[in-house]
Amino acid sequence: MSIATTRLAPSPTGALHLGNARTFLLTWLLARRNGWRVVLRIEDLDGPRVKAGADRQAIDDLRWLGLDWDEGPTYQSPRQGAYDAALAMLLASGAGYPCVCTRREVELAASAPHAEDGASVYPGTCRGRFASVEAARDFAGRTPAIRFRMPEGELAYHDEFRGPQRVNPARALGDFVIAKADGTAAYQLAVVIDDAEAGVTDVVRGDDLLDSTPRQILLYRALGLGEQVPRYWHLPLVVGPDGRRLAKRHGDTRLAHYRDKGVPPERILALLARWSGISAEHPAAPGALVPHFDIARVPRGQVQFTPADDAWLTALPAG
Repeated sequence: MSIATTRLAPSPTGALHLGNARTFLLTWLLARRNGWRVVLRIEDLDGPRVKAGADRQAIDDLRWLGLDWDEGPTYQSPRQGAYDAALAMLLASGAGYPCVCTRREVELAASAPHAEDGASVYPGTCRGRFASVEAARDFAGRTPAIRFRMPEGELAYHDEFRGPQRVNPARALGDFVIAKADGTAAYQLAVVIDDAEAGVTDVVRGDDLLDSTPRQILLYRALGLGEQVPRYWHLPLVVGPDGRRLAKRHGDTRLAHYRDKGVPPERILALLARWSGISAEHPAAPGALVPHFDIARVPRGQVQFTPADDAWLTALPAG
């Protein structure tokens, strides 16, 4: 029987901040508490947004916090061949199809009333429209994107943190892009291929990615990987005082910012531990938190980062 496996998967589109750090710490604690293997993967497919050196900074920040891993780092950018093979399979089966709609056309035609969260849903304009990718390219004069054809009907699955989930993906989410017009694999497809190849059994991430789960489960099934669908754990985000996801508007919450100010990693860990339902004033290393960690005590709602938290981090004791 293969060992349970999870992954730390930073994207080098910016620096790690306190919210990222909490999610990675929780992932690591779950793994070390339960004897899982940990893989480090750098998700660097979002070319225009990838920042030079951000991958090394993320790795350095994780090590500074005391987090380790059993394999990696691996990178997505050299793996286009694996993604192309999956795309070819999905196109051949009819689960994927070419789409020549521009973003603006999608926004104008989208069936917003069907979206449960108010976001627009692709109306299927190019479903069955072209016999092949080549036909779509000839029609539009440019390379098409590739979309996944969402099957009709309800999908039920269990989230290890949030409990039972039910959704009609076709109505709530719509057909989604699995390859961009430049040929690059989109996030949803890449992570399924990478997780399946790495033997990932448990995906731990922020609940802003909850909508990704039905998409990824259906991709696993369409690729003949239904027996490898991992368990999913979606955890509440860290938000600012305004209730919005932690970002630049809330000040500088980068780990690098606190490192530059001389804040020691054990102080960061103490705050992250408090946000994770662990009472540990000044843990010397993440390993010290493992015996005290219980996923049942992790707050069920969003955690708020306040000016008082920032003041506590930077109010270093004398000496």
